[in-house]
Amino acid sequence: MEKINFESNGMKLVGDIFYPDNYEEGKKYPALIVTGAWTTVKEQMPMLYAKKLAKKGFITLAFDFNGWGESEGKKRYIEDPISKTADIEAAADYLKTRSDIASDEVGGVGVCASSGYMVDAYAANKLNAVALVAPWLHNPALATQVYGGEESVKNLLALSDKAEKDFETTGELQVLIAASTTDKTSPMFNAPYYTEKDRGLIPEYDNKFNVATWRPWLTYDAFKNADKIPGKILFVESEAMALPQGSKEFKAIAGDKVESVNLPGVSQFDFYDKPEPVATAVDNVAAYMDRELK
Repeated sequence: MEKINFESNGMKLVGDIFYPDNYEEGKKYPALIVTGAWTTVKEQMPMLYAKKLAKKGFITLAFDFNGWGESEGKKRYIEDPISKTADIEAAADYLKTRSDIASDEVGGVGVCASSGYMVDAYAANKLNAVALVAPWLHNPALATQVYGGEESVKNLLALSDKAEKDFETTGELQVLIAASTTDKTSPMFNAPYYTEKDRGLIPEYDNKFNVATWRPWLTYDAFKNADKIPGKILFVESEAMALPQGSKEFKAIAGDKVESVNLPGVSQFDFYDKPEPVATAVDNVAAYMDRELK
């Protein structure tokens, strides 16, 4: 593993590079950027997938987004799809400058919420192939259903706007605990993985949620580029994942560009770290990337 950094929108982002076991100096390799669920840091599911995909022959990168983990960022702990997409594009640009990476063989692997960001970077022709694992894909209409209806969303947007205004005037962040078993204001109250110390509740996890997240998150449209992706895209998914409806709506737009591998009964959180679904996902992602990149 190699600790690296690169710039995105003037901020230094920190990442970890993982190499294939048979890495040889002077050789060029295909590369994969691996990103995770909302609020996460690189040491969680991104690192797990990055390590396993490196063993399949790829150079892989897991990094902390602007405002998260070890990376710089003035406004911290905001799940901003536009900003995070820009970070993925900056990561792709960085990888393409490396002498050990084939610049036309850079792919992306998005787990959960970052799936939409990978789609957007793919549509912008920053990535040569994309695979999504347990994709969370929503547009404003679907987000309204998920987050309690129009009145609830209206209230969340108002809280978001106030948090943004307070930051602009005072520099103070309005931050909640992201995941908790005791604090009911947590957006992920009693959520598995994030509240379990032997899973996602690791020392590196910020476990913070900036209230200003709600506007960029709830107004995001992960379907807007479904008809603009330049090639095939792989979904590794399940009817038991958190938002199967989003996957269905995306596929209805993208059509036969989507290749789907369905793992019956696998929950959203099991895709993050359970050995069997992770191994199956990695095998399918590696096979797809071997075909699309190499």
